[in-house]
Amino acid sequence: QVQLVESGGGLVQAGGSLRLSCAASGRVFSIGAMGWYRQVPGKQRELVAGVTSGGSTNYTDSVKGRFTISRDNAKNAVNLQMNSLKPEDTAVYYCNADIRKFGYSVQYSNYWGRGTQVTVSS
Repeated sequence: QVQLVESGGGLVQAGGSLRLSCAASGRVFSIGAMGWYRQVPGKQRELVAGVTSGGSTNYTDSVKGRFTISRDNAKNAVNLQMNSLKPEDTAVYYCNADIRKFGYSVQYSNYWGRGTQVTVSS
């Protein structure tokens, strides 16, 4: 099967930086769009940043200029560099990707990681 495994979360002071990484493992044939979402208790999960297979990126307004998403196709990975972190960035961050598995199917399925906690103290 296919898994997305995140790493890099933790506790940081406001103004600090963290780098999140996510790697896909298993029977991965190709990966389409990849992205990072975040969720706080009582609120909907929101898209933080996304990157297409061609490398085009998009960001939610609140992180523009502070976060950078990148992908490493050779490693089936996506990263999120988070700088100038603010307390309102505190959330569980989830990796998401559209993945085509080895096999006869040409369809892409959507996968989620289990999430990694990011806490920014003031």
